[in-house]
Amino acid sequence: MAGDHQHGPCPLRAAAAHPDPRRGAPLPRRLLASADCPRTPPDGWAERVLTAGRGLVMVDGLDEVPSADRPRVRDWLLGLVRAFPGNRWLLTARPTAVRADWLAGGGFAELSLSPMGRRTVGAFVRRWHAAAGAAEHEEQLLDALRAKPDLSLLATNPLMCGMICALHRARRGYLPPRRKALYDAALQMILTDRDRQRGMGGLDGIELDTEDQTELLQRLAYALVLAGRTEMDEATALTLLERALPSVPDAARQGDAPAILRHLLLRSGVLRSPAPQVVDFAHRTFLDHLSARYAVEEGHLDVLLGHAGDTQWEDVIRMAVAHARTRERTTLLRGLLAVDSPRVTLLALASLQDASAVEQEVLEEVRGRAASLIPPRTPQEAEELAQAGPFVLELLPGPRDLTDDEAHAVVTTASRLGHEGSLPVLKRFRAHTSLDVRRQLVGTWRRFDAQEYADEVLAHVGREGLDLTVRSEEQVRATRTMAPWPRVDLDGEYPLDTVMACLDPEGARNLTLRSNPYVTDLRELHALPSLEFLSLMYCSEVRDLAPLAEMRLQHLSVIKLPGLPTLTGLSRVTSLSSLSVIQPVPGDSLAAFLPVGAPLDQLILGDGATDTTGLAGLDAFPELTWLNLSSDTAVLGPRDWEQVARHPALTRLSLGGRLLPPHGPSSELPGIRLLSLHLEAGTDEHLSRFAPAVPHADDVRLFFAEDAEPATDEVYAGLFPQAEVTVHRWGR
Repeated sequence: MAGDHQHGPCPLRAAAAHPDPRRGAPLPRRLLASADCPRTPPDGWAERVLTAGRGLVMVDGLDEVPSADRPRVRDWLLGLVRAFPGNRWLLTARPTAVRADWLAGGGFAELSLSPMGRRTVGAFVRRWHAAAGAAEHEEQLLDALRAKPDLSLLATNPLMCGMICALHRARRGYLPPRRKALYDAALQMILTDRDRQRGMGGLDGIELDTEDQTELLQRLAYALVLAGRTEMDEATALTLLERALPSVPDAARQGDAPAILRHLLLRSGVLRSPAPQVVDFAHRTFLDHLSARYAVEEGHLDVLLGHAGDTQWEDVIRMAVAHARTRERTTLLRGLLAVDSPRVTLLALASLQDASAVEQEVLEEVRGRAASLIPPRTPQEAEELAQAGPFVLELLPGPRDLTDDEAHAVVTTASRLGHEGSLPVLKRFRAHTSLDVRRQLVGTWRRFDAQEYADEVLAHVGREGLDLTVRSEEQVRATRTMAPWPRVDLDGEYPLDTVMACLDPEGARNLTLRSNPYVTDLRELHALPSLEFLSLMYCSEVRDLAPLAEMRLQHLSVIKLPGLPTLTGLSRVTSLSSLSVIQPVPGDSLAAFLPVGAPLDQLILGDGATDTTGLAGLDAFPELTWLNLSSDTAVLGPRDWEQVARHPALTRLSLGGRLLPPHGPSSELPGIRLLSLHLEAGTDEHLSRFAPAVPHADDVRLFFAEDAEPATDEVYAGLFPQAEVTVHRWGR
């Protein structure tokens, strides 16, 4: 009841026990007494609040009232509503306790309580620990909930979430190390202890202990798993219970199958009826746990192994290993290894975490087989490992004792999974010094909640050499809560004041603006006096680059700016040492529109940039050492090759494979020392003809498209005998 004061919910079984003896309707002041209100309100306070229509009445637990008393309770509630109109009323009950329209005549609407989402669970855990004065255990539990999908599924129920918090605190920050012990403790609490602690034993004349309820529930669970389903019709459940009751004499003595099923639906907290005549388990975790227990008890090990390749059976098999005795466990683990599949081998390794005792020989066999898979060592191994599924997250090591390559591969695996359980793994690497590791951590931001990832990972990552890519409103807001990043890539339609709010005016060094029609007057960028690198991509309203001449930019990328067909103002930006133009350059010479007075060291051209100019005017940039031409630039003719050959400073050349001439350049390219080629299928013959044109290249890097079939490394080494040749795949 809420008004001038607030109190906890009033259990319906308690309130119904105190009707007004004269009128048959409840006295409002009795409601406070039934709820064990710790304070004594002024005389008549409850009546005054309800009469004024200022009350919120919360009545909990209709399902806790014996069936025979529920009609009287209904009249009792409706009488209270009619006596005090204008207030708000909230009644809670398990959905199977009453008909859907049970209180429809009183103007009540029925709502279903949905499982808590990840953010709600996080808020629940934080508030629980704050209320309990146990903040030191909060972060550990949140990490455990993220890392263990089965545990996080349990926590979506407020009752179970509170139980997990209490169990975690009682064990001083540790949950039972094996899942079987955790689930057994949860079942004991939810099946029996909770009702007994609240004086709820023997409702409707039925009181079953944990073992009897478990025995009945596990048969329903196993039937569902065998059928590959998560729910069954009520008639099937009744048939299964009729068969099971003779082996559970205490339950059979208290009721027949319909009575026992009703009791399990109303009181177990494990079984529920999500729709009329339909039965399912409230938590998939309990379904897997109970079905695994029954399969082991019945000796159905062959059935379990027969489903080892089915991802839906992963947790059933892991829990079966936990429930099994040592000899049975050996059979299961060796059976998994016999499948000879990387995923199933990893499943065997994961199952060891749930096993209390394993024969030493089997233990070494499982670990030895999995050693080639964990940790991954390359990005390709990381991709393959991620395909095994989220359970591999529990197996990932590090960062201690991992090489930089292994650390990068582990982070890549967790990133590719993009699972809630990935976050604790990624957090372990946030202080890593490797650029590849840190780049992977930053690049995977989009797969997670923006603010949570910013708080727990990005805010702790070393930023040297990293660009922060911001792609959404949520990421924009999260960026503002972090210390400013010196290098930001902002992708989307954001006004420039929003852009500036994400940057440190004095510290911003690199800025990419992508697909942003709000970028119009580039003079607004003068507020970033330390900016050195600027990339403008697909910004449709940019009309003039001249304002950039007043800045000290070292690199500029102009990429598909439709409002800038003649590259207006680019020739005035003479501070540049590096320039990228990924759109056509008008006219017949590069020197006509590019900044001739700039000390250009690198020039990158693509997307038709040389369609009309070719490489005419390249000699206007005498300090140029690196020329990069993508496959979507014009094919080079003899005059273009001559420009490359006679350039006095050019030592590095990067080419798209389509630019390799069928018969090689007409003249030798004597100055080229570093050659990078991005090759496609069918280019080997052209490559062999091109190789003699670069006799002094000592560093050759060959990048092949995924559909290409490279020859052996020895073949390419033979083409460039004077060089160190490395072969790569695009994107690797």
